[in-house]
Amino acid sequence: MRMSTRARLGRLLAAAALAIAVVLPTASSAVAQDEPLVLRVGTDQDLQVLNPWSSVTFADYEAFQLNYDTLVSWGQNFEPIPGFAESWTPSADGLTWTFKIRPGMTWSDGSPATCEDARFTYQTVLDATAQEVTLGSGYLEPYLTNAGLSAVSCSDPQTLVVETEFANPLIVQAYVPILPKSVWGDLTLAQIAGEFKNEPPVVGTGPYVAVEWEPGNFIRFARNEKYWGPRPPVDEVILQHFDTTDTMVQALKSGEVDYVRGVQPDQFDALKTEPDIAVVEGAANGYTYLSYNLYPKPIEGGGASTKALQDVAFRDALNRAIDHDVLVDKILGGYGTPGTTQVPPFHARWFVPPADPRRFDIEEAKRRLDAAGYKLDASGQRLDKEGKPITLRMTWPDSEAELATAAEFIAEWWSQLGIKVQANVTEEGKLLDQLLLPEAGGNADWDTYLWGWGGDPDPTSLLRIFTTDEIGGLNDTGYSNPRYDELAKLQVAALDETQRHALIQEMQEIFYRDVPYDIPYYDSELHAYRTDKFSGWRNQPADSGTPLFGFGYGGYLALSAVAAATPSPEPTASAGASAAPEPTASPGGETTTGGDNTALLVGGAIVLIAVVAGGAYLLRRRRPAEEE
Repeated sequence: MRMSTRARLGRLLAAAALAIAVVLPTASSAVAQDEPLVLRVGTDQDLQVLNPWSSVTFADYEAFQLNYDTLVSWGQNFEPIPGFAESWTPSADGLTWTFKIRPGMTWSDGSPATCEDARFTYQTVLDATAQEVTLGSGYLEPYLTNAGLSAVSCSDPQTLVVETEFANPLIVQAYVPILPKSVWGDLTLAQIAGEFKNEPPVVGTGPYVAVEWEPGNFIRFARNEKYWGPRPPVDEVILQHFDTTDTMVQALKSGEVDYVRGVQPDQFDALKTEPDIAVVEGAANGYTYLSYNLYPKPIEGGGASTKALQDVAFRDALNRAIDHDVLVDKILGGYGTPGTTQVPPFHARWFVPPADPRRFDIEEAKRRLDAAGYKLDASGQRLDKEGKPITLRMTWPDSEAELATAAEFIAEWWSQLGIKVQANVTEEGKLLDQLLLPEAGGNADWDTYLWGWGGDPDPTSLLRIFTTDEIGGLNDTGYSNPRYDELAKLQVAALDETQRHALIQEMQEIFYRDVPYDIPYYDSELHAYRTDKFSGWRNQPADSGTPLFGFGYGGYLALSAVAAATPSPEPTASAGASAAPEPTASPGGETTTGGDNTALLVGGAIVLIAVVAGGAYLLRRRRPAEEE
C-alpha cells in the first residue's frame, strides 16, 4: 500500500546489476522478424495475485485493471468516464441507476461481453453479503455495499439496472472489475474468494491480458486485440517485482525497466540529475499508520501482550511520544507531511485538522502514564495495571523496508517512557495472516504494527476501516465506537455537502480522540520513468498525480514510442472496436461524453459529484481498501 518511505538497505548495486538480467523476463516476439514494444514496470510489492477478489496491494490493482474494465472508469482528473458501460442515468429519486452496456464488445476470447456479465459480477457481491462470505481480501465488495447496492438485473442484453437502498453517487465510483460469467459463473463463492487462481491466459475486456505469470516475480501482459477502444500503443506490459528499491532503481538507470514505483527519497533526489529519467512526486491520498491491537476479548494462543493497549489514555500517551516532524524529515526526506486524522489533507473538501492536536512531549507522556496508573518499577520499567512489565511487540511488512527506520525511532522514544519494544520485520503474507482477528479465523497475535493505506476518490473507503462492521475485515484493530458507526452510515447518505462535511469532521475527531491508530505521516508517491523509449507520460490527476498506479488504465493508453522504438504492425481492426469517448453530463442526468463532474438528478435537485482524489485506491501498502 503506498509507498511507504524510505530507509536505506545495503547497496549491493554491482551484484544487483547482475541479478537484474536474471530476474527480468524475456518478451516473446509478436512475429519472428519484429521485436515487440514492451513497457516494463518495476514495483517492490509482491505479484502473487491474478484473482481480483484477492487483491490487496497497489500492484494487485494495477494487474487487474489492465485485464478488466470497471462498469464506469476514471478520466485524467478522476471524472467518471465510460468503461464497461458507455452511459448511465439515475432515476429522479436517485435510487435506481440504468447503465447502457457498450454494444459489440467482446471478451478477449471472442465471446460477447453483455449485461449478464455485469449483473453476475454485482450479484456475486450480493450473494456473498447474504451468506456472510468474505470475498478474498474483502477489499472490493465494500465499494458496492457502501453504495447501498440492493438489487441488480438486466432488462435486455445491453441494459443493467442497479438499485440502491439510498440515494448516493458512490455506485459510479465502484472499483469492482466486471468479470466474464463464462469463466467465473460455475465457481462457488469459496472458490471465487481465493481458491480460484485465474491463471493465464486471463479473459478480460481491458486493453491487455495476462499471458504469463511467475508468482512473486513478474506478470506479462499482451495487447488485447479485441479491446473495444483505440488500439493500445504498447505490445506488451511486464510488471516486475524487485526485492529492494535499490535493485529496482538500478534497473531503471540501466534501462532494464521503464517505470518504477516506490522510490526512496535519497534515490529520488539522485535520479533528478540522471539523463533520460524523469521523477514525479504524487500527492498523498493515504497515509502510513501505527496500529494498536484493541481486541477486548481473550484469544487462545494470541491477542495483545497487555491489556494496556485497550486503554485510550495509554495510547494517547504513546502517541505524544512520537515526533511526527522528525519522521517526515528522517524517513520521508521531506516528501510528505505530518499525520493526524484518517482523512489525508489531499481530500481538501473533507479533511479537518483535530481541534486539540497532540504535541511531541516525552515528559508530558510520562505524566499522563503515571496519572493513568502505569507506574515505573525500581528498574525504570513501565508496568501495566496488572503489575506486569510492558514490552510491546512491533512489526511491519518486509515490502516496506523504510518502516524499519520508523520503528527504530519510535522504539527509542518509547524506551524513554520505560516501555520496551521488540521490533521485528515480518514477511508480508505471513503478517496478513498474523493480523487476523478471530472473526476472520485468526488469533491476532500482535501488539502494534506499521503499514499504510491508500484512498479512493471519495473518503468513505478510509473512513469505513474503523467501523464495527469491518472487525475481522479491514478493521484489524478491533476498534468499535457506536457513534462512529452511526456517522459512517449518515455521511454516505448525506446529499447536502455541508451536512456531510460536518459528519465527516466528527468522525475525524472521534478517531483522533480514541487513537486506534497513530498516523505518523502522509507520505508522497515517489515514481520515476525513462523518457528515451516512451513519450506521452500523463499524470493522474494532472496537477498532483503520477502516470501509473492510479485509477483505470488511461496512463498506459496515453503512451507513444519515441522514434527509436516502434510497436509491431497493427492488425486489421476487429468488428465492434471503437474509440473510447470522453464523458459529459447531459441535461437529463445521463452521462455520455466530456466534463469533470457527473450531474445527478435527485428529487428534482441537481447534485454535483466533484470527484476529488489522489492516485491511489484503498488497499494496503499492504498498501489498504486496501484494504494497500
